[in-house]
Amino acid sequence: MTASPIHTTSSHIRSIDDLQGPAGKLEAVLNTGRADARYAAFVCHPYPPAGGTMHNKVVYHAMKAFSSYGLPVLRFNFRGVGLSEGMFDDGRGERDDVRAVLDWMELNLKLPILFAGFSFGSNIGLRACCGDPRVKGLVGLGLPVSADGRDYTYGFLPRCVAPKLFISGDQDVYGPRDVMEQVLEAATEPKQMHWVAGADHFFQGTTASPGAKLDQMQSILRTWLHDQIGLQ
Repeated sequence: MTASPIHTTSSHIRSIDDLQGPAGKLEAVLNTGRADARYAAFVCHPYPPAGGTMHNKVVYHAMKAFSSYGLPVLRFNFRGVGLSEGMFDDGRGERDDVRAVLDWMELNLKLPILFAGFSFGSNIGLRACCGDPRVKGLVGLGLPVSADGRDYTYGFLPRCVAPKLFISGDQDVYGPRDVMEQVLEAATEPKQMHWVAGADHFFQGTTASPGAKLDQMQSILRTWLHDQIGLQ
């Protein structure tokens, strides 16, 4: 794996006021990118009832990785989170929220789309994006298989033909390495799976390996964007 360059951009943040989901308006912000950006990206946040929002640290670091290549990057709150209208729908309505985001991006940004999601957001976003021809790359961060009594399945992965990147901590209790490696065997190529040593589900350190690992996650994502998507 080759090292990717780190770019700086003059990206600005602006609120999006016209993103309508099936349950009402969705709160969103856009980090604007360069005028010559080849892709636009969006990032989905973790489980809403547990406090997941678009301001989550993992979501923010993923956004910064996309933004480092000058891409416009959208973050939004699922229904019932923050200022987003509606109520939490246990993943069903949230998939429709993702589809509303895709429609907004297609209409307003007019660029091929890259997706990333963390935890709950990775499962929901992958479900909504797999097979959608507008989405040219998929990133799952901290994919869960079981979390606090909630089970997540991935039988849809064989129809995901776009390039895929999966990054998890090797100490992630919600997606143990041995289980996730079996799950991801069914995913079609091209795909990559990376394990961040000493990282938990949130890419934080453990007692044996203290210190946040978010920079390592971000570096893996940047390298994949450079090597597999061709960003410069």
